[in-house]
Amino acid sequence: WDVPHTLKKTMLRRSAGLAALVCLSGCTAFTSVTPSLAPNAGSLRSARSVPPVAMAGLLPNGISKRIGDLFGLSSAEMKAGAGMYPIVGDESIMSKKAHGTSEVPVQTDLRWGCDVETADRICNFNRHYAEYAGYWETTNFLKEVARDGETTYYDSNTGKPLFIAPRGRTFEDFVKESKSHGWPSFRDEEVVWENVRCLRDGESVSVDGTHLGHNLPDRKGNRYCINLVSVAGNPTNATAAEGAAAGELGGKDASL
Repeated sequence: WDVPHTLKKTMLRRSAGLAALVCLSGCTAFTSVTPSLAPNAGSLRSARSVPPVAMAGLLPNGISKRIGDLFGLSSAEMKAGAGMYPIVGDESIMSKKAHGTSEVPVQTDLRWGCDVETADRICNFNRHYAEYAGYWETTNFLKEVARDGETTYYDSNTGKPLFIAPRGRTFEDFVKESKSHGWPSFRDEEVVWENVRCLRDGESVSVDGTHLGHNLPDRKGNRYCINLVSVAGNPTNATAAEGAAAGELGGKDASL
């Protein structure tokens, strides 16, 4: 491989961890695992070669943790190495609909004082652009958001739950990372995968066609850089129950 020695070691270490994961899951065979040099240089993109039991995250947590400890892999790295995240969606999700890429416009009473016109333009008539860096800090978000627990972020169009954060870190860590990058930044375990997909170019979208932002991986793994105006919706009676269920599932895709 024409890659730095340190990167080779990381890729080999993660490949070994994935192999152990497959063996302990009780599967007898799998196709070759090929590391790909994604923007985070070293993550494994091997969803097609990983057995369904690994893809569904059905290994007992204790076993998965021991494998991770053995090879120096975090929980997030284990999931990324197994090809679980992000869940890739088809381009057809963002096809033309009744209101841009969505069936409905954004809600008129968005949370945290987010601007409705800006939200509608970014959510429904846009594929590449974003609210300006730091916009989320100019809203009421930091004044109103809960600091001592998790917050569910709902689709500004449909009211479906999309993210639950902070999860696996403190609120202070979430804010620090978001300020550093300029937009609210979520990790794999904070995504409600039943309602969120990533397209092959990294665009993050809701399953209903709302533009959310982009996946911009860093050394920690996948990082979903999201417009606050896209996730400032209010839950409906139906989606509130869905949000509660997603919270109990830990953000996993309920279909897995």
